[in-house]
Amino acid sequence: MIRIVTDSTCDLPSDVISELGITVIPMFINIDDQSYQDGVDITRQAFYTNLPAYKHHPTTGTPGINAFHQAYDQLANQGATAILSIHISESLSATVQVARQAAEHYHRIPVTVRDGGQLSLGTGFQVEVAARMALQGKSMNEILNALIDLGSRTLVAAALDTLEFLRRSGRMNKALTGIGSLLQLKPILTMKKGKPESARVRTAAKAEAKLIELLKAHAPIEKFALVHTNAAEKAEAFRQRIAGLLPDEIVYSMDITPVIGAHIGPGAVGFAIISK
Repeated sequence: MIRIVTDSTCDLPSDVISELGITVIPMFINIDDQSYQDGVDITRQAFYTNLPAYKHHPTTGTPGINAFHQAYDQLANQGATAILSIHISESLSATVQVARQAAEHYHRIPVTVRDGGQLSLGTGFQVEVAARMALQGKSMNEILNALIDLGSRTLVAAALDTLEFLRRSGRMNKALTGIGSLLQLKPILTMKKGKPESARVRTAAKAEAKLIELLKAHAPIEKFALVHTNAAEKAEAFRQRIAGLLPDEIVYSMDITPVIGAHIGPGAVGFAIISK
């Protein structure tokens, strides 16, 4: 049986992860001299509540090869015959590169590593589909072909409340070189097919209008999820304003992992969608 491995940036709800038997390898959040496993040692609410006041801006880290080998061993011991390891885009993180190195040196069962070309639930949608197909007994090729199609139709977009946390982190700026440093601007970040892009507007209203414009450009929408950074009420208000553009089923409303939130800050609101 094929089993699915991912990292903690996928943002899938814990009940889905448990139901589908998905293995999640935690990323790391480093605050001052303490390192925390994402989703294990620190809650999202605690992180975002304290983020503006941290003495030093948090940094993030990837799991090591041993973490992957331990996960792969556990699945092999449970009877897995193959593993598909799906991770955050390599344009944003070195995680998939570590996974590839781990797979190259793992010989008990075959391990296939996929760069999801996405982040947050853009990756999570792929992980969930792969896990459901694996449970149905689909082959690795069938699953990979489905994910290629899915990835081509997936978009993640978010309007940030401020540029301050991108400026503090420095790390994501390499992927967002067009942003500039005028902190009064409202950045719109998008991710599609492994390519992070950015746009700038001057007000929150214009940022919301840009998100709606992106939704309309990708309609009709097959699957929709809200994503936010400790801004559930703000995200729900946005959902109500765009209700006419959405499918009947709103799949998830998820607080984005602190591994990403450390770079974009609290108050961001956006979506992950799959176009029909």
